[in-house]
Amino acid sequence: MTQEINWELLKDAAVKAMQKAYAPYSHFPVGAAALVDDGRIVSGCNVENASYGVGLCAECGLVSNLSMTGGGKLVAFYCVDGAENILMPCGRCRQLLFEHSQVGMLLQTVSGIKTIEQVLPDAFGPRDLAEGFGADERN
Repeated sequence: MTQEINWELLKDAAVKAMQKAYAPYSHFPVGAAALVDDGRIVSGCNVENASYGVGLCAECGLVSNLSMTGGGKLVAFYCVDGAENILMPCGRCRQLLFEHSQVGMLLQTVSGIKTIEQVLPDAFGPRDLAEGFGADERN
């Protein structure tokens, strides 16, 4: 990867997203931001729901933002809590990020910068599916 990563800019975008979080139940706002391979920054915040299981993680909002603003592959990722501390995405969100990442996407983690492959080893995703594998072939 040759693209320069401005981690402070990503953190600032994650903090701004976190400030928009809707977390009336947990009181645990989360914001996430990522650099896209075309240079854009996308972000998202958590949105809770009274039916706890249907709340949305910040990473969900980020991936929706990615799709809505032109797609592409994620290059670098940063996530923060309400105190602006680095957060590690949960397993579900790691899978979601993997689906939309370029190979070797970097994540700022509590133990330093790691690749998506390091935080989700042996992941299964679109890179594993054979081209042309469609609904008709699943039956």
